[in-house]
Amino acid sequence: MFFRQVLHEDLGCASYLVGNNGEAAVVDPKWEIEEYLEIAADNGLRIEHVLETHNHADHVSGRGRLVAATGATVWVSADAGVEYEHRGLRDGDVVEVGAVRIRALATPGHRPEHLAFLLIDTERGDEPWILLSGDSLFVGDAARPDLAVESEEGARGLFATFARFRNLPDYVEVWPGHVGGSLCGGASMSQKPSSAIGFERRLNPYFAISDEGEFVAALTRALRPQPPNFQRIVQINRGPLITDAPAVPALAPTSVRTLLDEGATLIDARDPHDFDAAHVPGSISVTAAKAGVGTRAAWVVDPASPVVILASADAEALRVAGMLAAVGFSDLRGYLAGGIEAWRQAGFELASMPALDVEGLAEALLAGEVTLLDVRETEEWAEAHVPGSIHVPYHELRDGLPPEVAGHDRPLAVACSGGFRSVLAASVLRARGIEDVRHVARGGIADLADHGIELRPSDHS
Repeated sequence: MFFRQVLHEDLGCASYLVGNNGEAAVVDPKWEIEEYLEIAADNGLRIEHVLETHNHADHVSGRGRLVAATGATVWVSADAGVEYEHRGLRDGDVVEVGAVRIRALATPGHRPEHLAFLLIDTERGDEPWILLSGDSLFVGDAARPDLAVESEEGARGLFATFARFRNLPDYVEVWPGHVGGSLCGGASMSQKPSSAIGFERRLNPYFAISDEGEFVAALTRALRPQPPNFQRIVQINRGPLITDAPAVPALAPTSVRTLLDEGATLIDARDPHDFDAAHVPGSISVTAAKAGVGTRAAWVVDPASPVVILASADAEALRVAGMLAAVGFSDLRGYLAGGIEAWRQAGFELASMPALDVEGLAEALLAGEVTLLDVRETEEWAEAHVPGSIHVPYHELRDGLPPEVAGHDRPLAVACSGGFRSVLAASVLRARGIEDVRHVARGGIADLADHGIELRPSDHS
């Protein structure tokens, strides 16, 4: 049996190519399909099947593009409610790929239609030895239960799913649909690409919980916010097959300026330091120097709205376009050919933004020169924050400016844990007309304690 994991590094998504005797199947394909085609060609395989564990909420599936390229048959849960040609799967159904059997397991919880797949290599024996767990069991973690149904209902479904997994032998390998960094699990999700049932039985905290009520309480205790485009991505994945990637043309500065005047958003994917030095006024900094580009962009920019991309190089702009398309950005008008230098040479206006390091922030706070805007997540704020600072998670700025932000009377210093969210939030504020903004580009809130700034947990505020 040929087996290969393929990762989407930006989203933390894992997909799989399984082959035998010249046939192959792709499970949970990412948007960019070129890697599957190359792997199959290099190993003498024909992609004849595409299987989905569920209707994904965090990325647009590449199944339509694979069907157009290969003529493969799509297999999904019979309960998925999709609008494209497919073969329906129910618990226990088998898809044969040469001598390999892919057996469907009904594993609800993350979504009601969710399936996991057991791989049986009949050339070795009749017992399964790989579990493709999709978005149910992760390495060291369980899937979040709140993306399709009420969270407690989803958690009860996952409790039943975990009970099924406990019946599998320890030697069964676990290959999940996500690795650490994905929004489909919790903070304990490992960066490891795979595991085994025995390992999870011993070390996964959810495997150790045998009481349903305790399991539900643990899984629903600290759910992270849902990105606003999750439901939109589900609808895209349920709808007609998308068989081709849209063209993302190179644009001259004059064309970009016209698009911006007409209401398009410019997403600047360069390093934050480059953005600070010079950027197109009103642009949003979503740096590609850190994973999660598509997800961060979708938090603050409507994925259905017109978007133009600016990057450090034209090839990088096209790479970023793929990341945005993977999370449902459907109106990518193009990229600024030649980047910021082309904009400068065209004689168009440039803006810059002052930045602080942690030491400079501490000095400004002690002198009363700035108001601190903390754009970290709620659980980070609860663990430790600066008394008197303003807390607005960066993604909530999409819904408008809170009164305490819009009405501040001192410069706003925007900080997070490392500088990537702070520059995004600061750029959003600048784009909305708040000019006196600077962001903390190196270091974050936790580092302030080393420079004489008190930090408190929420229960002491």
